[in-house]
Amino acid sequence: MRIAMIGTGYVGLVSGACFSEFGVDVCCVDKDVGKIERLKRGEIPIYEPGLEDLVARNVAAGRLSFTTDLREAMQGVDAVFIAVGTPSRRGDGHADLSYVYGAAAEIAACIDRYTVVVTKSTVPVGTGREVARIIRENRPDADFDVASNPEFLREGSAIGDFMRPDRVVIGTSSPRAQEVMRALYRPLYLIETPIVMTELETAELIKYAANAFLAVKITFINEIADLCEKVGANVHDVARGMGLDGRIGRKFLHAGPGYGGSCFPKDTLALVRTAQQNESPVRIVETVVDINDRRKKAMAGRIVDACGGTVAGKTVAVLGVTFKPNTDDMRDAPALDIVPALQAAGATVRAFDPAGMHEAEKLLPGVTWCADSYAALDGADCVAIVTEWNEFRALDLKRVKALLRAPVMVDLRNVYNPAEMAAAGFIYTSIGRPLPGAGAPAA
Repeated sequence: MRIAMIGTGYVGLVSGACFSEFGVDVCCVDKDVGKIERLKRGEIPIYEPGLEDLVARNVAAGRLSFTTDLREAMQGVDAVFIAVGTPSRRGDGHADLSYVYGAAAEIAACIDRYTVVVTKSTVPVGTGREVARIIRENRPDADFDVASNPEFLREGSAIGDFMRPDRVVIGTSSPRAQEVMRALYRPLYLIETPIVMTELETAELIKYAANAFLAVKITFINEIADLCEKVGANVHDVARGMGLDGRIGRKFLHAGPGYGGSCFPKDTLALVRTAQQNESPVRIVETVVDINDRRKKAMAGRIVDACGGTVAGKTVAVLGVTFKPNTDDMRDAPALDIVPALQAAGATVRAFDPAGMHEAEKLLPGVTWCADSYAALDGADCVAIVTEWNEFRALDLKRVKALLRAPVMVDLRNVYNPAEMAAAGFIYTSIGRPLPGAGAPAA
């Protein structure tokens, strides 16, 4: 089989490489000449564990190629995937579909045989029908069907998510398109991966509903963490007690500074706008969006409080700035709210991130970027763990204490144990967990 993948961003590049690993002939297309040239040289423009080796192996095998020429890429394809960006539109929060619709018009001009046009990008309900209308308007004679195949890839573990997914969702009512999509995903049928076949609109909504629900879980446990701090409870134990209930599950019950990244912020907002547009508001998601925005902005206050109520003239070491570990993605990362707020309060910020500093320095001016964790800590008045990279989980606490001017740690990801930190002589603050010996506050 042969497919074209339009877009070499996170979704397109990972999906294209993984399909080629399945034995499919994949040509990835992008208008960014520089990016395509880099990919041809084996340079991967995003940080994703295992992706460089996966791309190199399949390029060498002749199954994966890159081009800026869509017509070349679409010669003899069984399917063409639209995997372009759908960022939040400025002003109203709706998903910006201009790249999707632009791709649809270009696809129309290149169809040379029966082709399944697949929306892989996260798109609001109704987008697939509009893609079909655009193609039909431009090429009344074209032989094609449109399908929706939303992605459920987590940055940092995307290859595993593609190769061993919880499910594959395919939205199309065309038997011909279903046959093509089943053939593409045949390796997953063989390992009994659930394949959800449904209508276009249902598949489009599944993606938004899934991401919104996970955002609700994150926001719920964050609010419970705040309550834990008031009553002297431990949010880790609360989350464990909840998560052992099979109806709830353990995942996404980790208290922290709020969600960020390429999906949850824009997808929750897009769902809110779609629901409002259709006069069927999703109030719970509207509330989640508001709470999460407020939470990220409030996190700097925790650091200020830990520093005695002011950071004016002080130095704060920030460990981790990406929205999560194992990625260089800075989109809607809590650090984008925390660091400027600290700077506005008079702090000097020294920071280190294992993969995100190249992107972060464009977004966070005035930060001193350091070569490693300990360089960031040297002479700081406080250290704040903002992203839970593995290398921050086993810091040499004696060395940390010796480097800091004051033994103050604000752990926004609950990496360390409060009792152990107290025993090590740290003034330690975390999320939703009482300090050793602390009970409920006095009434």
